[in-house]
Amino acid sequence: MDRFVVGTGRCGSTLLTRMLSCHRDLVGVNEVFTGLDWGIRFTGDEVDGATVAEILGTPNDVVTMVVARGHEAEEVTYPFGTGRYSRGDELPWILTSTLGHLSGNPDELWDDVSSWLAARPPAPIAEQYRALFEHLAHLQGASCWVERSGSSIDYLGDLLDCFAPAPRKVVHIHRDGVEVALSMRNHAFYRLAVQLYYGVIPDGVDPQDEEAVVDAWLGGDPPLELFGRYWSEQIANGVDPLGSLSEQELLTVGFSDLVADPATVMTELEGFFELAPDDGFVDRAASLVRGIPPMRAAGLAADELSRVQEACAPGRQCLLDLDLKRS
Repeated sequence: MDRFVVGTGRCGSTLLTRMLSCHRDLVGVNEVFTGLDWGIRFTGDEVDGATVAEILGTPNDVVTMVVARGHEAEEVTYPFGTGRYSRGDELPWILTSTLGHLSGNPDELWDDVSSWLAARPPAPIAEQYRALFEHLAHLQGASCWVERSGSSIDYLGDLLDCFAPAPRKVVHIHRDGVEVALSMRNHAFYRLAVQLYYGVIPDGVDPQDEEAVVDAWLGGDPPLELFGRYWSEQIANGVDPLGSLSEQELLTVGFSDLVADPATVMTELEGFFELAPDDGFVDRAASLVRGIPPMRAAGLAADELSRVQEACAPGRQCLLDLDLKRS
């Protein structure tokens, strides 16, 4: 069975996957797809394992630019300073986050995994990914996997098409759009990625000077509504694929519910993912929640709050429409 956690960026999916990984039979495979080349990550052509290793090992330009400037993010698990790569090096994407969640020596794990992949003959790319995830689960002593990538709802349609028609379970976690926008603006990788995506050129910066533009993106004060717009567009891109899933295939989780009542949510998820009973799983998972984060929107000036709420309104309406459609 294929298992996925999907959501926008900064929605709580990282926490949710860490909690799920407390189950003895389940390993969370983090951040596999978002940083891969959009044109080939879900290719319809058969590919051999060596090609998959090349896709997974291609560096991501946003990561390179942000990390080289000394910025940190909890998603980046690679051990700069003790690992093979230094800040500013072109880091294989799979090492940015995925393998650091699974090993204290992600370089060695990548050497082993890439060699393992190189021996695999041509097959549909979903079959290659499944085999890889099962291999990683086996190395962790687990029997099943769940994949989670930031902003995955943005490409959910392509993900579902790629992995069809195998049995699947999808958990969609969502969070208030204004809170997501605030979190994205404070997150170096999203600050850069969102402004790059919309082609924002900061005032007073020569657009031909790439280094200066990147520095301005990371050090400036971009409008909060830009990130609210991005949240809305991600939600809009995901609602039709979510709506195509049956009640048996989709479970929706609110971030506010997860942090307010983690035991109830994790009990529901254990059943939804059809996991074997694991004594202590729910308590171990719930212990990772450190309370309910304060709502930061209340600290915004009235005009800024109005603009970001307007930017988030389309995404909020999409979620309401989806709820009505499925009720």
